[in-house]
Amino acid sequence: ITNLPSDEKIISLAFVLRAANRSIQTDNLYLEIFEEGIKLKILEPVNLPIYPEAGEKINFSAASENADSIAMFFNNQYLTSTTNDTINYEITASGTGRQWIKFTVYSGGETLSDSTHFYVREPVVIEELPQGVQAGINYINDNTVTLVFFAPYKNFVYLIGDFNDWKFDPDINPDTDEEWLFDPQYYLKLTPDSTTYWTTITGLTPGQEYRFQYSVNGTLKIADPYSDKILEEEDSEIEETTYPDLIPYPEDKTNFSVSVFQTAQEEYQWEVTDFERPEKTELIIYELLVRDFTEAHDYKTLIDTLDYLENLGVNAIELMPVNEFEGNESWGYNTSFYFAPDKYYGSKNDLKKFIDECHKRGIAVIMDIVLNHMYGRSSFVRLYSSGDYGPPTSENPWFNVTSPNQTFSFGYDLNHTKSATQQLVDRVNRYWLEEYKFDGYRFDFTKGFTQTPGDGGGFDQSRINILKRMADKIWEFDSTAYVILEHFAPDSEEKILTDYGMMTWGNNNYNYNEATMGYVSTSNFSRISYKAHSFANPYSVGYMESHDEERLMYKNLQFGNKNSDGSYNIKNKLEALQRIKLAAAFFFTVPGPKMIWQFGELGYDFSIDYNGRTGNKPVRWDYYNDPPRYKLYKVFSELINLKKNNEVFTTTNFSLSSAGSVKRLQLKHETMDVIVLGNFDVVNKTSSPNFTKKGNWYNYFSGDSIYV
Repeated sequence: ITNLPSDEKIISLAFVLRAANRSIQTDNLYLEIFEEGIKLKILEPVNLPIYPEAGEKINFSAASENADSIAMFFNNQYLTSTTNDTINYEITASGTGRQWIKFTVYSGGETLSDSTHFYVREPVVIEELPQGVQAGINYINDNTVTLVFFAPYKNFVYLIGDFNDWKFDPDINPDTDEEWLFDPQYYLKLTPDSTTYWTTITGLTPGQEYRFQYSVNGTLKIADPYSDKILEEEDSEIEETTYPDLIPYPEDKTNFSVSVFQTAQEEYQWEVTDFERPEKTELIIYELLVRDFTEAHDYKTLIDTLDYLENLGVNAIELMPVNEFEGNESWGYNTSFYFAPDKYYGSKNDLKKFIDECHKRGIAVIMDIVLNHMYGRSSFVRLYSSGDYGPPTSENPWFNVTSPNQTFSFGYDLNHTKSATQQLVDRVNRYWLEEYKFDGYRFDFTKGFTQTPGDGGGFDQSRINILKRMADKIWEFDSTAYVILEHFAPDSEEKILTDYGMMTWGNNNYNYNEATMGYVSTSNFSRISYKAHSFANPYSVGYMESHDEERLMYKNLQFGNKNSDGSYNIKNKLEALQRIKLAAAFFFTVPGPKMIWQFGELGYDFSIDYNGRTGNKPVRWDYYNDPPRYKLYKVFSELINLKKNNEVFTTTNFSLSSAGSVKRLQLKHETMDVIVLGNFDVVNKTSSPNFTKKGNWYNYFSGDSIYV
């Protein structure tokens, strides 16, 4: 340390270890530094200042070194002294306001003092909640909000924000400054059951945004977990074009996440109010990550891509998590706030506009959401945690202290058997359906919705019960909402869930990719059929690629097979694209819902591990202008529209033979029969189509026909 002014002393070094993307950091780490000579340190209370009510007893202690004696003073009045190295004294809080404690050590003619204070507060007012309010921000009128904060086991809650200049127990000179007092409007009342704090704020300016936090027990600054707008330090990285006039994070006033309320907001005017969702068995879902789909990474630009997606033929878009997550550039599964759209993609009305525009085109919008876990910035975590960002303590009403699944554990694990968690889950699920008109959910890692110890791989009746309860609540509000589970549990369990009306993700990436690369011995993709799962209903959402799997085209180019003389080589771009077309013919035509990962229809060939697994990937809209890749897009489009416009692709009378080189799909329906036949080897093979009836048979792509 250089250039330190002569009148300043270093008393401690403070360290913070922070992730490169600023998504999480350690608590403050302090190393105290002492000069030679007499020393003094206040030992108790450990966390100062404190805020007792009158009548509470407080133990104070301090330690000295190289001193003859220690004395203690209360509001400048002598209390006690000792010649020992430590001094202890119990004070009973009385009166109200700030009370000062000073310790002084003596050594010969030398003295050293240190002081602190505690604040005796008025008792918390006990009063029932006003009728019709719930946890979070309740807008009463254009000038009034009622804030409700569920915080059992906490002593008191005080509101800080723009409306009171963020003041709570500010530093003052007791000899010259006016005393700071608790303001009853910001000192939250407590319900008679001692679980919920609340206050009503009046005199607000209509339309003005107010930033605020709760100060819990005077030591914890926390954002409202139900706020629909959250501010973070990294908001300065969000472009003005993405989120115009974004209110800045108040970095000179506070730290940690900040919530926002605004009365008299301009409501979004929905243009589509009677959207009819596609049948879940007929879904063609396009999964995308806003960050990596357009260079602008915002909803406004995403709207401009809808013609492309509509022409492709998809009837649903699945957005990877868009609620507030830690950092800006993320897949979104590090969830921090459930009710706030992440601002890195735009404003909440931009998101509503995107959904509205999708509905105009007959495209449903599915929200990918994480209800298995949350991360350390979450107010639900921080309210009861042993550090600034977790882990949760045993008092936490929502979380496990330790996840029962130690094999697959992410963030902090929600306990879905707790009533507080169930209430939270139900409110989250209703919120996005009601406020944003999402059409349903893809729930991340539902295998973790259990208290059963282990890796989640076994049949689990308790997990089934949890998911059924959640689905019932969703369908109680919206009977046609999609409930899609990333479950990957035994077929026997998934059958029960699909029989109940839920859908499950069907990962067929490995086997399809083995087929496209020409390694036929490991290319049996039979589980693209719901029948291979023993499901009674076609509720397996099959996919060849997803955000979480390697790209087919990448592996074709890197590891594709070839024939003995190299004249047929799948590592060649044109052959690699042809192999994707072949796989698509055996993908879309199988009855049941299907999902495409973004740009798979153009043969996206950057590895999932490019720039790190969850790192930014190149946005390659230029592929659309590459003729061979455009032909792949057209094949996807033709197959999708063939599937959507012909009942035969909804038949239950079909069989799939997908082992070996030559694969065959046979579909029968009163309207027509279809046979899909393909050679996935790298050498010529001969096979009979096994036509199902006599008559004219037509080649869909060429238009040629033969009579059988």
